[in-house]
Amino acid sequence: MREMRAVLKDETALLSMAVEILDMEERAKIHLTFQYKIDYLVALMNATLLIDPDKDKNSTAKYELIFRCAAAISLISRSQCEGEDAEQIEAMSAIMFQLYELLSMQLLKTGDGPMTIRHPTATIYLIRLEPEKLNNFVIGAPGNDTYCQLPSLAAMAPFLGDLSNVNVQMYSFDLNLLRGDSNETITDKICSLSLKDENKQDIKLKNMSETVQIFMPRQDDLVIYFNNLTIKKNTVVTSTFNVTEPLSSVIFKMEPSKNVTFEILLAYDRTPNATDNDHSLILSETTGYRWLISPEILGGRVGNWTSRLVLVNYTDGEESMELRFMSFETKCMFWNKANQTWSTNGCSVGLQSEPARTQCLCNHMTFFGSSAFVMPNQVDLSQTAALFAKVSENYVVVVMLSAFFGLYLILLVWAIYADKRAFIKKKMTLLADNHPCAQYYYLLNVQTGHRRGAGTTAQVELALVGVEGQSTRRHFTDPQKPVFERGGVDMFLLATPFPLGDLESIRVRHDNSGKSPDWYLNKVTVQDMQLRKYWHFLCSSWLSSSKGDGITKRTFPSAKSDEITSFRNLFQSRTSSGFRDEHIWVSVVDPPRRSPFTRAQRVSCCMCLLLCTMAINIMFWNKPQNQQSPVIFNIGSLEVTWEDIVIGVESGLLMFPINILIISIFRSIKPRLPQAESGDAAQTRHRVPTIDTFLKETGELVIILSRNTKNKVSPPEKEVETFSDLYAALSAVQEVLQHMPGAGQAEGDDDDDDEDAHWGHCGHFVLHYLCHLQNVLGQIGDGAFSSREDFQWVQNTLSLLQRKAETMYSTHAPRGLNTAPKEEKKAGCWLPWWFVFVGWFLLLSISGISTFFTLLYGFWYGKESSTQWAMSLALSLFQSIFILQPLKVIGVAIFFALILKTVTVDESEEVDFLLKEQQERCESFSQMSRL
Repeated sequence: MREMRAVLKDETALLSMAVEILDMEERAKIHLTFQYKIDYLVALMNATLLIDPDKDKNSTAKYELIFRCAAAISLISRSQCEGEDAEQIEAMSAIMFQLYELLSMQLLKTGDGPMTIRHPTATIYLIRLEPEKLNNFVIGAPGNDTYCQLPSLAAMAPFLGDLSNVNVQMYSFDLNLLRGDSNETITDKICSLSLKDENKQDIKLKNMSETVQIFMPRQDDLVIYFNNLTIKKNTVVTSTFNVTEPLSSVIFKMEPSKNVTFEILLAYDRTPNATDNDHSLILSETTGYRWLISPEILGGRVGNWTSRLVLVNYTDGEESMELRFMSFETKCMFWNKANQTWSTNGCSVGLQSEPARTQCLCNHMTFFGSSAFVMPNQVDLSQTAALFAKVSENYVVVVMLSAFFGLYLILLVWAIYADKRAFIKKKMTLLADNHPCAQYYYLLNVQTGHRRGAGTTAQVELALVGVEGQSTRRHFTDPQKPVFERGGVDMFLLATPFPLGDLESIRVRHDNSGKSPDWYLNKVTVQDMQLRKYWHFLCSSWLSSSKGDGITKRTFPSAKSDEITSFRNLFQSRTSSGFRDEHIWVSVVDPPRRSPFTRAQRVSCCMCLLLCTMAINIMFWNKPQNQQSPVIFNIGSLEVTWEDIVIGVESGLLMFPINILIISIFRSIKPRLPQAESGDAAQTRHRVPTIDTFLKETGELVIILSRNTKNKVSPPEKEVETFSDLYAALSAVQEVLQHMPGAGQAEGDDDDDDEDAHWGHCGHFVLHYLCHLQNVLGQIGDGAFSSREDFQWVQNTLSLLQRKAETMYSTHAPRGLNTAPKEEKKAGCWLPWWFVFVGWFLLLSISGISTFFTLLYGFWYGKESSTQWAMSLALSLFQSIFILQPLKVIGVAIFFALILKTVTVDESEEVDFLLKEQQERCESFSQMSRL
């Protein structure tokens, strides 16, 4: 002590405080407050910086004195029971380690070493070496003290680069300064080993092919004795040991008096035998008569384990031998600074461990390192009531949640109202001007663009043009809902008397009526309901007298396969549908009209997503600051570090699996379909029949048949007005029926399915139309004809044609009139309707749990920390809405456009209602006179 006082004779008052501290250590009667110890350690750090090793010859002695003073503070603190909490111990330990680090760097300036500074509480070893000398280098004092042996140079070379010198330092502490928040109890000595380059930066060795060997003495008062036994050939030795911690290892060690072989059986909570045991091993001289029972073997099971030891192939008969054996429990851990706890990752117990000394094998040196993954905070659930009682002191989280729930309720009311309107717009339209007897169906999906003013109020007409014929122009209107609104998708069922063949084009026009007649047509998809074939018409054009090229009538050809599967078309289609459906936040505003996933469900899922984000985000908030985490950008006094970015990304990624199940359920529930109401179109087109009506409708039949080239009939040259015109029209119908192939021909011609389909639908149409004409003729009677013979001839002719049509229809209908077979339809993965309750239950449960933990963590953090937490929450929400989900949508679109190249087509079961309604029209049309 006098020697050190002499060293400090001419130093500043700050260093003179060291003498006082050393005297306190000797007396151990002075009581130091926590703040005093913190201030003194900081003062020692400042004193260290005041010493210049280049000018001060006594710098080494002064550094040693400062080290002893800091160690004395630690010793005094441990000897006094002042009830310091974990945060105070953590703060003092952090400053203590910073001081040791600074002292090490300053001491290395005085020479290459080796240097050793000792104190009853800690020891520092320092040396500067060339990389070649690091090969299996031993630092420390082998024997009863702590020492470490580095791996081979080959294992460390990838981390050393082209360094010319490496600074090696090791700290050994007789007292555990790092308690942490875990339940781990470290009662033995602890040490830290680190390598630094010429710039005093850490050389981080991790995941090495070889391990660092660390030998640490165990407690002085821990005494484990050998069990001494005399055994013979058939002797069975049974012993029991207790495992107290799940990550511990057990060393089983034997010393037999002869070179023999043993079999050892191990079992948990029972006595093992040859057929009932958990593990077995052969021990001999080659194994050193040692067995390392690792945590993997123990499987985390604490409690009593029993071993059974027997001799194997013992040849000395009944001669006895001496056996000494023992077992002891030990564990190797390192301090993980990132989550302030002790961990066993990357470290294991070595087979050379002894009761008085533990051998640890570690593939890293991370005593002061940080984890790349930020672990969440832990909160004591037993303090829930006490934390919630602090609501008056910390209302930040309560106010934030109240604001979010208030906004949610407002949006939910709007969403329910919008869903009711959208439900009406979902209705598919059965075109009113479909002929009642037409039974060949085309489903049209008409997509209006999203451009400004893309919707139209004009009356739209459309006709299909195929290789075998074309449809008449149909009026695409629906009195029960608006059509062709901006961004809308409208579906229409168009019926024709017979197939049109492969579609070549569509003809679209409108009458330029209404307040906003301009129309931007994006795309039309036509589906043949019988053959399940699709044709795509990529329009992307204005039908307008004032926009584009000023044309309101256009013909669009069917897109070729390379146009349909082009990257531009697929990417645009997938991106548009992705943002409207897959991006959960954006889809609330404008979801797909035909999606079963309603706005109210989407708003609720967004709220659940927000609450999950808040709960996960607040778990990671207020983590110990990683000083090595680089700052990404500054906003005034606000700094956003890489660790903040990692927390935000982890929060965003963790919340997706939680919510994807709920969203998938709502997407897959079988939707409620707006039932098509039966219209009166078929009724209103038939008024009180007259002879003129009969003549006109007979001529209409011939005109319809003449629109298909397969029927080989010419359209009438003039309207049917006289009996002679009627004769010609009925003769034309008879010619069509004669052109139909017979039953034998149809059955034998398996390669002519298209022909068979045509004649099946044509026969069906003619049959029902003739039934209608027969009914009309019966209503007008023979008084409308010039003679009874004319009436009788027409009636007989219709009956004959009707029988002929019925024969042909029965022949071809089984193969030609199968509309959309059930087994060929894409069934889809629909869940039962009651799954909506499952989805809402999960949504409310997860939202409630998230709200609870958000409040719990918020009350635990306090008002100030809860206010600061909003920054990390805002960053996580920003990443989710504007980065993660858009990237997901774009990534999926690119994948489908480049790899799969599949085209999505809307499917709906509502079409079954429309088919049924059209068939009812047909029955009503052909049976009207009999009602």
